[in-house]
Amino acid sequence: MASNRLRGSAAIVGAGQAGIGEAPGRNHFELIADATRAALADCGLKLSDIDGVFSATMVNAMPAVSVAEYLGLRPKVTEGTNTGGASFLAHMQWAALALDAGLCEVALITYGSNQRTGSGKFVTTSETVTWEAPYKPRYPVSAYALAAARHMHEFGTTREHLAEVAVAARTWANLNPEAFARGPLSLDDVLSARMLSDPLTVKDCCLVTDGAGAIIMTRADRARDFPKAPVYLMGVAAENWHRWVSSMPDLTTTSASRSGPRAMAMAGVSHADLDLVMLYDAFTITPILFLEDLGFCPKGEGGRFVADGKLRHGGGFALNTNGGGLSCVHPGMYGLFLLIEAVRQLRGECGARQLDAPKLALCHGNGGHWSSQVTAILGLGETL
Repeated sequence: MASNRLRGSAAIVGAGQAGIGEAPGRNHFELIADATRAALADCGLKLSDIDGVFSATMVNAMPAVSVAEYLGLRPKVTEGTNTGGASFLAHMQWAALALDAGLCEVALITYGSNQRTGSGKFVTTSETVTWEAPYKPRYPVSAYALAAARHMHEFGTTREHLAEVAVAARTWANLNPEAFARGPLSLDDVLSARMLSDPLTVKDCCLVTDGAGAIIMTRADRARDFPKAPVYLMGVAAENWHRWVSSMPDLTTTSASRSGPRAMAMAGVSHADLDLVMLYDAFTITPILFLEDLGFCPKGEGGRFVADGKLRHGGGFALNTNGGGLSCVHPGMYGLFLLIEAVRQLRGECGARQLDAPKLALCHGNGGHWSSQVTAILGLGETL
């Protein structure tokens, strides 16, 4: 059994979402407030109980401070490090440390964006990257298209393999009333869609939506007193090797290959123990690389691993059961939403898409251009 003192020391006791899909007339602070209210109602706490705020946004220079101000909080702990879509999994690590040290009692982790109705497009960085700018890349998609093209060249991965990831996500989204994109989606639909950055079509790319999420964490010794089953942080590990794709050591290998084994070792679990896998799927190539790097299949076999439909609902491998960033929600940064889905699945709250008594979930967040990788293992009390 793993001996890390953070293993199981903190738990998620509340989770909430707001504005999923389109929320016209709402700004990101309003959506964050709505999601926070939903998470508090989920666990029976009051806004005044929160004394730790952890947040990153797409627009605020001091996100945690700004969120705390908007919510009218005076927290003892604020943490606003932005590592892209992986931020919120990393925030769980810092929240668990702060709770364990007695620096705060109730931690809020939250994010929100009105990206779809506010701007209608990806929010992209204004930074100029000397080594990349001359090629006029279309970010973020071009960074992921590079990896997809290299994986196809090196390992024989096909566009059909990529398309299968999108189709599988849609089969889960069709069972989720909150998912923004529902309805039929075939391999041909993905393959024949408008090419955005070769080899990725529009259907290989995540949604652009509004939405906000929030989770509430507290120490394990308090977590058993809440109305719903606590979901414990069993293991977590972060690693990053670069910022921009031009500095990525290998286009077919991410630092998930290091964060995953470390998180699983901390949790004391193996792949066979996992009932649910939630992987950041901003583009169809990302789950393929992460399935390899996290050890679910050998390097280079990700495309063939997904090809037989095993990721689809009923296919035997429970991946991104909410529909993921490809079909459920993706308001600029997605990591918090995969945590919320894992919590709901472990608590048995997912209706038609509910898995059969899951106990352990692996969640993996990705930020930037394959830049920041964070893996977290969540489990019910019986897994402690």
